[in-house]
Amino acid sequence: MAAFARRKAQRLALPDPSRKRALDARAAELVRLLNARERFCTTSSCDGRVTVTDTDGTGVQKKNCTWLLVTHDPCAKGDVMTALEKATGDVVFKFEPFVLHVLCRELQDAQLLHSVAIDSGFRNSGITVGRGGKITMAVRSTHCLEVPLSHQGKLMVSEEYIEFLVRVANQKMEENIKRIDRFHKGLELALEAAVPADSLFPQGPEKSHSVYVHRRKRRTAREQENPSREMGAQDDTESSLDLFAEIMI
Repeated sequence: MAAFARRKAQRLALPDPSRKRALDARAAELVRLLNARERFCTTSSCDGRVTVTDTDGTGVQKKNCTWLLVTHDPCAKGDVMTALEKATGDVVFKFEPFVLHVLCRELQDAQLLHSVAIDSGFRNSGITVGRGGKITMAVRSTHCLEVPLSHQGKLMVSEEYIEFLVRVANQKMEENIKRIDRFHKGLELALEAAVPADSLFPQGPEKSHSVYVHRRKRRTAREQENPSREMGAQDDTESSLDLFAEIMI
């Protein structure tokens, strides 16, 4: 616990490494909510964006590109067309959804975030455990969009198609905002409902019991009320997490 606290303090003391040196507006409240808890430390975040980048055609976009347009809000066709006027290489239009990386003190803390993320629509979320025991939870989704628009400075698509792309990207942005809101509300409820393992089992080897005890009890109660009910997608998620937590005991 002390090692995690030191690592968290060191990381939060570092300057923001992003291009704009500040948190995105929609991600900021989530970051503050998590960092206020001793069990979590956020490492990176983006609340979703539409970008138009000009690359040199080598395929390494982040290292060899010029950012022609970046917006974290719905955009208009005119914004993209203006950006294309400055293009000289291979231009790519992208929508990138919300992403959040969180260091977690214990595995059950990461499981809690993962459960809320899946329920909120971030189906590509996952947990990784490093060699040194560092536990990272990544909140991700799959509704991305990436389309080439020009090659060597020559526009390869029509304005009508660009208008269509912008409309699709804006629809994805709207869904992205809804998922962030669901995740934020779900996380607040989960953090309030989760009972720390230390307070449940203050002594003995069972001290490492999962914070998911309350979820298992709730699911068991539902099954007793209606034992013939088939499991839905959410129950499958809870079952797998509960099984994982029990194995860790």
